[in-house]
Amino acid sequence: MTTTMILDCDPGHDDAIAILLALGSPDVDLIGITTIGGNHSLDKVTYNARAVCELAGRPEVPIHAGCRRPLIRQPIDAAYIHGETGLDGVDLPEPSRPLAAQHAVDWLIETIMGREPGTITIVPTGPLTNIAMAARLEPRIVARVKEIVLMGGAYGVGNATPVAEFNILCDPEAAQIVFSESWPVTMIGLDVTHRALCTPEVQAALCGANPRLADAVGGLMDFFRSTYRDQEAFPDPPTHDPCAVARVIDPSLVPTRRCPIDVELRGALTYGMTVADMRALVDDSDPACTTQVGIGLDTERFWALVADALARLG
Repeated sequence: MTTTMILDCDPGHDDAIAILLALGSPDVDLIGITTIGGNHSLDKVTYNARAVCELAGRPEVPIHAGCRRPLIRQPIDAAYIHGETGLDGVDLPEPSRPLAAQHAVDWLIETIMGREPGTITIVPTGPLTNIAMAARLEPRIVARVKEIVLMGGAYGVGNATPVAEFNILCDPEAAQIVFSESWPVTMIGLDVTHRALCTPEVQAALCGANPRLADAVGGLMDFFRSTYRDQEAFPDPPTHDPCAVARVIDPSLVPTRRCPIDVELRGALTYGMTVADMRALVDDSDPACTTQVGIGLDTERFWALVADALARLG
């Protein structure tokens, strides 16, 4: 069954692969992309989203730029990982379609309210500012969204700080709003995505799946690998964001555990930490708990899914 999806992202090398996965999957109807400042400035990540859609041969996908700043804190970015453009390592085609004029938050509200309830899945792979703002401006969307499957957080070790993951640390107050609403939220955190290592063997398979995209995919992953080795001491880059899209396409790829999730907003050392109460034994039918965390990844099937999507992009 095809899933109607909105991808809220901040491309970013792994966001680019997430976009290609969503565009190439026959199980996803990607009705639009919204962008958010995170991995780089809003202008740069929005351009990158448009350029990736152009690369994929899908320039008609609506792209709406969203919030430039977090709700409260000062902006941060990850240029040290993604480079000066946010997608260093590859020459992407110039977008042929103009950027949509409507603000992402307004478009999200209008689109969700205009569709049947329970038909739209939102997949945020960046800071959660757009999603939180939409929920505050129009609370009725919360009951109409089918689910939110986000890349962010961790119930173990963080990456931006010892306990906080980058997307959540960008706007912890927005994350707390999203986790606190009554819509179903699945957190695909570092505990999952650090298993999605793009090894040279995986990269070769991805490039071989679509010769037309091979130079772009190879360039993206080569740059991503070099910065992760230099900055994070990873031998190969963890390709975070496609894991959230993959969970929507095939939930069996990412087993989950239902538990309460909060975001730490006051701790001097723990600001931005996602606190998943893994002690709680929550029955899946319990309406009081609408949050769950990913606890594993079938890496072989995950990469096969990505390669198949790339192959379908022609």
